[in-house]
Amino acid sequence: MEECYYWYIIGALLLLLLLYTTLELHYFLRTIICVVCARLFKKRVHILDTTTVTGICLTNDVDTLLFHMNNARYLRELDFARVDFYERSGLYSGIKAKGGAVVQGACTVRYRRFIRPFSIYKIESKIICWDDKSVFMEHQFVTPRDNFINAIVVCRQRIIDANAEEVMKDLLSKPRGSKPSADITVESPIERPEVPMHIQKWIEFNDLSSASLRKNDC
Repeated sequence: MEECYYWYIIGALLLLLLLYTTLELHYFLRTIICVVCARLFKKRVHILDTTTVTGICLTNDVDTLLFHMNNARYLRELDFARVDFYERSGLYSGIKAKGGAVVQGACTVRYRRFIRPFSIYKIESKIICWDDKSVFMEHQFVTPRDNFINAIVVCRQRIIDANAEEVMKDLLSKPRGSKPSADITVESPIERPEVPMHIQKWIEFNDLSSASLRKNDC
């Protein structure tokens, strides 16, 4: 009987090793944890509110010189911050209710100061503006000890098979302080905000890049 338990343990360890070598298991597990925490333990927010998640730069986050957070790690951390925002604001469920899906269309990072190993940081996420096809979000990596913005990220979330304007209109009709799934709606005085100049230029840059690539494909 003891030998049987022994082989069960060996099999479980081998299965775990196989999963870690074939899948980025930590990424999927953390995503699931983020979804569960956002749905069950965190307060719901209005679609135009700012959400905050806290992280720490660990040894598996640093670059090869062990000096600061790896540049690519910022984008990975944003996946978890967006999951938190999508769930708490009802954005993802609003998109799914329209029969749509969402993908990352473009992303630009501006690094301002290193995040050192074992430093605590916050990621503050909010929606800046939107159009019929996309929602534009801004994420800031902030160190709480001095409230310095270490990096700022602008992302374009493309809405597929649904109209982004209609999704946002439904979410804006929910009064602040209510759950995104609440049946009570109000006539929202909030209209689509003006697109900031730096976002206009960024969109123009991406459009020029797309046009150039389409030209080369011909």
